[in-house]
Amino acid sequence: MSDRIERLFPQFDKAGQDLVRRSYEAASEALSGLTRENGHPFLEHPESVALIATDEIGLPAECAAAVFLHEAMRMSVRRPERGVELNLSSFPDDVVKMVEGLNKIATIKPKDTRLEAENYKKLIVQYSTDPRVTVLKIADRLEVMRNLGIFPKSSRDNKILETLMLYIPLAHQLGLYNIKREMEDIYFRYTEPVEYRAITNKLKATERDRERLMMEFIQPLKKELSDEGIHYKLKIRTKAAYSIWMKMRKQKVPFEGVFDVFAIRFIIDCEPDPKVEKDLCWKVFSHVTKEYEQDTNRLRDWITNPKPNGYESLHITVKNRRGAYIEVQIRTRRMDEEAENGQAAHWSYKGVRHEEQLDKWLTSVRYALEHPSEGSPDDLPQPPSKEIFVFTPTGELRILSAGATVLDFAFNIHTGLGVRCVGGRVNGKAVSIREKLKTGDVVEIMSGKNQKPSSDWLNFVVTSKARNRIKKELDEEEYKKASAGREILGRRLKNWKLEFTDEMVTEYLKKRKFPTQNSFYAAISDAAADLAEIKTFIQEHDKMSALAVDAAREAEAARMESKAGDWQETGQVASDDILVLNAKDLKGLDYKMAKCCHPVFGDDVFGFVTRTEGIKIHRISCPNASRLISVYPYRIQKVRWADTPSGGTFQGTLKVITGIEPSVIGRITEVVGSFKASLRSFNVAENSRGGTYEITMRISVPSNMELDKVISQIKNLKHVVKVTRV
Repeated sequence: MSDRIERLFPQFDKAGQDLVRRSYEAASEALSGLTRENGHPFLEHPESVALIATDEIGLPAECAAAVFLHEAMRMSVRRPERGVELNLSSFPDDVVKMVEGLNKIATIKPKDTRLEAENYKKLIVQYSTDPRVTVLKIADRLEVMRNLGIFPKSSRDNKILETLMLYIPLAHQLGLYNIKREMEDIYFRYTEPVEYRAITNKLKATERDRERLMMEFIQPLKKELSDEGIHYKLKIRTKAAYSIWMKMRKQKVPFEGVFDVFAIRFIIDCEPDPKVEKDLCWKVFSHVTKEYEQDTNRLRDWITNPKPNGYESLHITVKNRRGAYIEVQIRTRRMDEEAENGQAAHWSYKGVRHEEQLDKWLTSVRYALEHPSEGSPDDLPQPPSKEIFVFTPTGELRILSAGATVLDFAFNIHTGLGVRCVGGRVNGKAVSIREKLKTGDVVEIMSGKNQKPSSDWLNFVVTSKARNRIKKELDEEEYKKASAGREILGRRLKNWKLEFTDEMVTEYLKKRKFPTQNSFYAAISDAAADLAEIKTFIQEHDKMSALAVDAAREAEAARMESKAGDWQETGQVASDDILVLNAKDLKGLDYKMAKCCHPVFGDDVFGFVTRTEGIKIHRISCPNASRLISVYPYRIQKVRWADTPSGGTFQGTLKVITGIEPSVIGRITEVVGSFKASLRSFNVAENSRGGTYEITMRISVPSNMELDKVISQIKNLKHVVKVTRV
C-alpha cells in the first residue's frame, strides 16, 4: 500500500503521503467488491480523481484524502449490511469539512438542469464551505467525462447535460481553462459526433500548415523587434474543436471562415507603467501591420479604452503573403496576467451569467488555489449566504431568502397552501410553521382546512411573497368581519332609534384609536367593541348638540326680534341672512367643505350647523343630504356662491370604471392635465372577476364647470365604462 501511494503521489512529503494512505485504506475497505460499469474496481474512480486534483490542478494532500474519504463514506451509507463504519475523527478538520461538502453535493439530483442551471450551480457553491470542494467536484466530473463511454445511454445523456450547464461554467470561472476545454470537447464528441470528427480531422490536416504559417509570420519581425529593444514571449494556440464549432454556428460560416482558429499572442515584458505599456503595444502593432496587410474592420483597441471589467489588449487580424488570415493579440505581461487570472478573466467578458457576490467569492477561491501557503483553512473564503436552497419531497429545488421559515416555503410552493399551513416535516421531523430552514433541507408541508392566517405570521416570515399574501388575506378577513359588524350596529341603531352620523363615527374612531372604519366594524363583529359604550357616546353627543342648538335658537330669536321688520310672511330668511361662499375663505373658521361630498364652486349646496366645526357645506346631492334635512331641519343654513370664484380651488373625487387596458390610465391623467385641474391622488384597483380597473382619483379644480369638462372628456375615452362623481 505504501509503495503504491509513493508511486501515485511522489510530490507529497511523508506526512502528506501518510494522510493519503490512511484515507486510501478506508476507501479500499468500503469499496471492496464494487465495480464500475466496465467491470473495473470502483476504487479506480477516486484514485483517478485524486490524481487529476493533485497532478493537473496542483491541490495538496488534504484534497486527495478528501476524495478517498468521500467515496468511502458515500458507499458505506449505501451498503449498511456490510457493517463498515467510517470514523473521521482521526483526520484533520479541513479534510472532514471537504468530505461533508462533497457528500452534500453528491445528493443533488437536478430534475431539469437546463431550466435551473444557475440555481443548481449556486447550490454547489453553497455546499462548498471550503472552496476547494467545488474544484474537487469539477475534477470528479472530468474523470467521469473521460470515461463517459462506460455508462449506459440514459445515464450518459444526463451527465453530458449536467456537465454543460453546471460544471463547464464553474471550471471557466475558477480559471481551470484546460479542464473546461477538455470537458467541452468531450461534450461535443458525444452530442455532435459528425461535426466533431469533421472539425478535428480538419485541424489535424492543417496542423503542419499552421506550424509553417507561424514560422513564416514571426521570421521577418524578429530582427525589427530586437532592434527596437522589445522583449517579448510568443504564445501560439489552436482553438478547441468545441469553440470552433460554436463560432461557426454563431457567425454562420464554414471552418475556413473562422479567423481565429490559429492565433498568435505577443506578451511584452516591461515594467507596469501605463504609458510605457501602451507605447510598446502600439510599437509592436506598427511593425506587424507594416509587414502584413491589416483587416481594419477587425481591429479591437482595448488598450486605449479598456473593457468595463478591466480587460486590456490589442486584437488585430492580418493577411500574410499566402492570403491566410491570422489573429494577433498584443498585450503586456501585466495585462496578460490580469486577463488570465484577474477579474477580467474570460468568465466576465464572454457573457456568462453571474452574480456579483458569487463572482467575488469564486475569484477569491482562485486566489486561494494559487496561493496555498497563505493563511490557514479557517481563513478560506466562505460562499454567499443571502439565499438558502431547499427541496420538496419529490426533489424539486426551491430558493428562499436566508432566514426563511416553513411558512415561507409553503407560500413559495403555492399561496393557497401557505394560507392553510399548520406545520411541516423537515428531513422527516415534525416542526412548527416558525421553523427556520437551512440549505439542503427536504421540506414537506402539512395543512388544515380550518387554518386561517393571523397577524402574528407577519412577525416571522421573511419573503415578500408570503408577507404580501398574508396581508391580503388579513384585509379580506377584516372586510368580511367589517360587513358583519356594520349589519350588527345597524340593527342596534334601528332598535335604539338613534343616528350614528359620519362625523360621529370619525370622532369615535379618533377617541378609541381605531386606525380605520373597517377595523372598528370588525371589532364589533368580534365583540371587541362595546355596543353599550357606543350607544352612550351617541346619546351624549346628541345631548350636547341639542344644547348647542337651543343656545343658537335663543341667540337667533334675540337677533330676529331686532329685525322683526325684515321677516317675510312666508317665514323665509331675508336675503342678507343667506351665507355667501367665496373660494378664498375656505380656510376660515366660519365654514368648511364637507368631506363626504366635496362641494365645488357652482354646485347646488346647503349649510349644516355642526356642534364643534362650525357650518359644513354639503352638495344638495350629497348621500347624507336627505337625512340631515329631514332629521335636523333647524340646523340647515341656506347658502349661495359668490358671483364669481376668486382664485381658490376645490377638490372633487371621481370614480372611473375602465376595461383592463394599462394605456387608459395614462390617457386619463392626460385629460386632467389638459384643463384647469391638477391631480392630487390616484388609486387603481384591479377587479379580476369583472375584468375592470376601478380608479379613484381626487382632483383640484376652480369650479364645477371645469370639473364637468374633465368628466365629459374622460367618458369619451376608449375602454372607459363609467365615470361618477363621489
